[in-house]
Amino acid sequence: MDTEVIQIHSLIKRNALTLTFFGVLGLILGLGIFLSSPGLFAPGLLCFSLGVLSVVLGISKLMEPEVSVELNQEGFFYHHRRGSLFIGWDNVQRFDIPKGVDGIDMIELPFIGIKLKQINPVLDIIPGRLATGLLTEQRPLLMSAVTLDENLEELESYMNSEFTPLVVNEERYRGVLAMFGHRCEMLSKNLGYHIYIPVDCLDRTSDEFIRLLREYLLRVRQVAD
Repeated sequence: MDTEVIQIHSLIKRNALTLTFFGVLGLILGLGIFLSSPGLFAPGLLCFSLGVLSVVLGISKLMEPEVSVELNQEGFFYHHRRGSLFIGWDNVQRFDIPKGVDGIDMIELPFIGIKLKQINPVLDIIPGRLATGLLTEQRPLLMSAVTLDENLEELESYMNSEFTPLVVNEERYRGVLAMFGHRCEMLSKNLGYHIYIPVDCLDRTSDEFIRLLREYLLRVRQVAD
């Protein structure tokens, strides 16, 4: 019997329509104040500015996928507004909440980390738009990985190699795929995981999601046996 498909819905989309509606309302109100009463320039500008900000945030939320993570018998999909990434269960070595060192304290990072057995299957299928988006979004994560340990020399070495071709298991990658591969290997070396899913795209806590992944993977293996 096949394992049921589980869909995780993104909380990022919450209040998207509300923000957009009130943003449009703020724009109309701000323009109305400008046109009807030039003496109320400051309140009009405030309404207009808040309206623009609200519309931008609302539209950004609306562009996010309804389902952020989907689990099935073969593996799981991570859905991003720039594309989707599939990772098979047979390529997952482990997953957990990544931690960094801040002085003498261990701190949890707001991501779900996935350690891969091989990075090639990911580099072979990841859309270029998604790789580019993740490179941009994960730059603060990269900085955390090296600065928490004050390993600035390693950061400099990585930055120098970021634009060079990448050879993994006799496969050669160039361009944005090579950049993404270098980033994954750097993060794996410093934080222990290749792929990172932000916790704000989940509909539950990171601990609950990790527990779900472990229970689901156990059921998948039981079905396979």
